[in-house]
Amino acid sequence: MKFAISYNTAFYGVDPDRITAFARHAEDCGFESLYLPEHIVLYPGAMFGAHEIPPSLPYADPLDCLSFVAAATRRILLGTGVLLLPYHHPVILAKRLATIDVLSKGRMRLLTVGLGALPGQARAVGVDFSTRGRRADEAIDVMRLLWAGGEDGVSFDGEFFAFDRLSSFPKPYGVDHLPIHIGGSSRAAARRVGRRGDGYFPGGALDQNERAVQMELARSTAIEAGRDPETIEYTRWGAVNMTVEQVEAFAAQGVTRVVVSPTTAEPGGQRDEISAFAERFSLR
Repeated sequence: MKFAISYNTAFYGVDPDRITAFARHAEDCGFESLYLPEHIVLYPGAMFGAHEIPPSLPYADPLDCLSFVAAATRRILLGTGVLLLPYHHPVILAKRLATIDVLSKGRMRLLTVGLGALPGQARAVGVDFSTRGRRADEAIDVMRLLWAGGEDGVSFDGEFFAFDRLSSFPKPYGVDHLPIHIGGSSRAAARRVGRRGDGYFPGGALDQNERAVQMELARSTAIEAGRDPETIEYTRWGAVNMTVEQVEAFAAQGVTRVVVSPTTAEPGGQRDEISAFAERFSLR
């Protein structure tokens, strides 16, 4: 089992000293990776399920934050949970991700992408909300094509993106392409995992039966696509106070990574919770 920590600027703040101190402490405690979420814009009346999202929440750009963290750390892997892929142009995003990976010497390895649930975000960037799933699939294909392409360039002719003989350098650090994990809590997300994902990071308040159904759907879709389902990582949200028995139950369900978040925005309290978790699971 691998263990990750999440830093949410909307609740913990965007103070650069706090972010770097948080990341360094998590690294020193033995956490594998650090995740940040994304909301590109918010607006009055934006709803997540039954809850309204305050428009003043300071969701900082996750990739900029991760690049900043990379300069202040040595080992911890960098992840998003989740990056709203349909709202990014994949040609630009491929360059940004490869650059962070090179500058961090191969640590931009836990990109998790999702579709987004706020129609107003789609409108703000000129994306048809109803097509965001197809757009995300195409964006994944575009990024992988650019990462793998050489000096002669690569071409693409899709529904949303088209180009001829493009070259994108620098390449990711020592690999042909960066892993792309799929977030979401729907069966469509599970099928996307099977067709294109290196990992699955489902959210949502799903019961255990539905989670099992979705994971099996991801695996069966991978087989149909000619991919090896055993290579798909399975990441789940956990609680910073979870017990060893709870983690063992996750492992029995095939989970390979648990992501937790402190329950407080107070730096001293965060350090105590992170340290206690690391001690409980002997991460150091």
